[in-house]
Amino acid sequence: MIDANTSLFGLIGNPVAHSLSPVMHNQAFAAIGCNAVYLAFKVTEPDAAIKGIKALNFKGVSVTLPHKVAVMEYLDEIDETAARIGAVNTIVNNQGRLIGYNTDAPGALEALRTRTTIQGKSVALIGAGGAARAIGFGLVAAGGRLTILNRSRTTGERLATDLQAKFLPLDEWAPNHYEVLINTTSVGMHPDTDATPVAKEDLSKDMVVMDIVYNPLKTRLLKEAEAKKCRTINGVAMFVFQGAHQFELWTGQKAPVEVMRQAVLEALKNKEI
Repeated sequence: MIDANTSLFGLIGNPVAHSLSPVMHNQAFAAIGCNAVYLAFKVTEPDAAIKGIKALNFKGVSVTLPHKVAVMEYLDEIDETAARIGAVNTIVNNQGRLIGYNTDAPGALEALRTRTTIQGKSVALIGAGGAARAIGFGLVAAGGRLTILNRSRTTGERLATDLQAKFLPLDEWAPNHYEVLINTTSVGMHPDTDATPVAKEDLSKDMVVMDIVYNPLKTRLLKEAEAKKCRTINGVAMFVFQGAHQFELWTGQKAPVEVMRQAVLEALKNKEI
């Protein structure tokens, strides 16, 4: 029941109509009996949105593309990890003081740890955008031996330098040199579901393959990885775990992870994809 005591949470970005964050977080609030509501807001002016968060006393906000970097200059404080990554995807309103965090890195690591350890593993990370930066930072901090794979040498080398990792053009990598492969690009996302960032022949048996795309739930990359007997991790895993970290930052309570996962899976099942 929404009333005058209902706490406000939300998502700011552009676009946001496709987001499954509202169904995930609202189900989580209901599961723990929290009087709260989470809504998605299409935002073109992040500075104005941040002022609105304070004025309306939102308790917490998720930040998605294209505002993860832009919001940082308007916050009162940035968590050390988010500052080093250079992006914020979570804002906590602590008695009028807005603090920025990044839960993409811990969310990705938690998803990976459902299938493998990270310390000492050789990891090939496809992409050099914001998601790659956050995940790459987490992998290096956890002791992974990271190589950035990217079509553009300039952006790939820049990220590799920032992370003190190796760089290889995507078409030059050798799959037998890596134990983990992670796709952080949108290749294979609906509606271009026939696309894949690497050829089936470039997948190695016993490799752990993770795709952060969650629509479709099983991308062509993951289907072909399964056919090669790889262990696979779909995009729902990272999405749910990063959301769980957000939930705990906002509420101080343990997130109902299984409730959140089922909410996302049900929503995906009901989508026309």
